[in-house]
Amino acid sequence: MRVLGIETSCDETGVAIFDSEKGLLGDALYSQVKMHAEYGGVVPELASRDHVRKLLPLLDETFAKAGLEKGNVDAIAYTSGPGLIGALMVGASTGRALAMAWGKPAIGVHHMEGHLLAPMLEAEPPEFPFVALLVSGGHTQLVRVDGIGQYELLGESLDDAAGEAFDKAAKMLGLDYPGGPLIAKHAAKGDRARFRFPRPMTDRPGMDFSFSGLKTFTLNTANSHRDAEGVIDPQTVCDIAAAFEEAVVDTLAIKCRRALQATGFGQLVIAGGVSANQRLRERLELMVSKERARLFYARPEFCTDNGAMIAYAGCQRLLAGQSDDLAIVTKPRWPLNTLDSI
Repeated sequence: MRVLGIETSCDETGVAIFDSEKGLLGDALYSQVKMHAEYGGVVPELASRDHVRKLLPLLDETFAKAGLEKGNVDAIAYTSGPGLIGALMVGASTGRALAMAWGKPAIGVHHMEGHLLAPMLEAEPPEFPFVALLVSGGHTQLVRVDGIGQYELLGESLDDAAGEAFDKAAKMLGLDYPGGPLIAKHAAKGDRARFRFPRPMTDRPGMDFSFSGLKTFTLNTANSHRDAEGVIDPQTVCDIAAAFEEAVVDTLAIKCRRALQATGFGQLVIAGGVSANQRLRERLELMVSKERARLFYARPEFCTDNGAMIAYAGCQRLLAGQSDDLAIVTKPRWPLNTLDSI
């Protein structure tokens, strides 16, 4: 089955074509990061308008890369939620309109299921069951995965997600948006031993997360090192970034170890934008080796929002006989554990 995937949940427009026998045939992505950086975060209305401008050219580009005539697919998958309602509507209405015009079935895909299954696009994918750490935008979740649609939430953030904490910490240090890559870049030049930040909620049982206290600790540390003009010297910025990154990475690794021990599984999948963080990958590789487990993740371009993960996830559900009716349905909030299993 050949599936066109469309992703427009937030600030990246992604399109891809996945073939269940041949794999990924073509994909294209446009990021709005530069546009939103001016405002320090995503502006929903601007995001929606930019999806409208970029989606059709990206569709043309993807079909050209795949060497296919437009419409030469068996089905269409689009992100139905969670995400920004206006942005979701662009992809959903386009996907549904193309399905009607081409006489093809269509299905709305859960954005986080797309992330969770993105490592399946790699040459050596994980096998069910496994534990998944989803660290994408406003989500930080640990999930027991027994199969597609068979998800049990083990733990989640009670306040800020890890990605949000990275963005806010970066802003405190005078760094641009998005914060994750810039924190990592500065942390690489920092002294990781100069500051010791707390590892939130690791001194108690459970697998939930909380990063609001760490954010406050970062703000207080930054403010205590400002000069009379309110400026932090560049090396101190790097040292604080390093301490912050270490705290987040350690916290995630501790909770992942608990999840592996609680389930007895030997595979850990990390997915979402934060999963591209090199320090996190290194720490988790070390942890899983001690637990006699294996770590899986997608290549960097498939960690952030993209059409390939939506095409793949949609393909699996379409192959199982699922599809949606003619109604255009978007779900800005959509719990992962409410999905049907296949």
